[in-house]
Amino acid sequence: MEKSVTQTENQAPLIAQRFRGFLPVVVDVETAGFNAQTDALLEIACIPIVYDEQKQFIPGPAFHAHLNPFEGANLDRRSLDFIGIDPFNPIRMAMAEDERGALKRIFKSLHEVRKAQQCTHAILVGHNAHFDLGFLQAAIHRSGTKNQNPFHSFSVFDTVTLSAVTFGQTVLARACIQAGIEFDGKEAHSALYDTQKTAELFCYILNKLSPHILDSWVAEP
Repeated sequence: MEKSVTQTENQAPLIAQRFRGFLPVVVDVETAGFNAQTDALLEIACIPIVYDEQKQFIPGPAFHAHLNPFEGANLDRRSLDFIGIDPFNPIRMAMAEDERGALKRIFKSLHEVRKAQQCTHAILVGHNAHFDLGFLQAAIHRSGTKNQNPFHSFSVFDTVTLSAVTFGQTVLARACIQAGIEFDGKEAHSALYDTQKTAELFCYILNKLSPHILDSWVAEP
């Protein structure tokens, strides 16, 4: 029987075959507080998860943006000190984007990956994922980018839960160390760095599943 184009030996399998048409995308945000409606979203990074040719999960390309605080946004000083971001640093201001432009750019890039993987939607992967989803959804609402938004509106994969089950750890740095993943505390609270480490951790946990379990869990189309 002739193999389909998605199953040739020289081609990585499609993520759509593993997650019922969903593309897992690791997301991390840095914010000026805990209230998604009132506090500024300052940085976002997204990394889609794909297969390599050996059917191992690997992080895909990173899509990242520094963001200008939206008009009227609250900037909590304690939160800014904790994450180490000065929204008005001249170097940062020179590269920062408005929410609408940044989200449209990132969503367009994710659409290309999603299309290549034949996925219908993206699903957010995060460490305390509903925090990231809440700020992302608030920014989508403010920026009018709902039609470009690829993410499921409420379902997530949370690496806190996965780490607790796998390692008995809930803190990202400790879970990474337990998995043998290098983690530099000085780089933490950079959305890009935290997303990269969360993506590595997510892939590590999934790749630890034995192949026969993985095969039995692949969803029927």
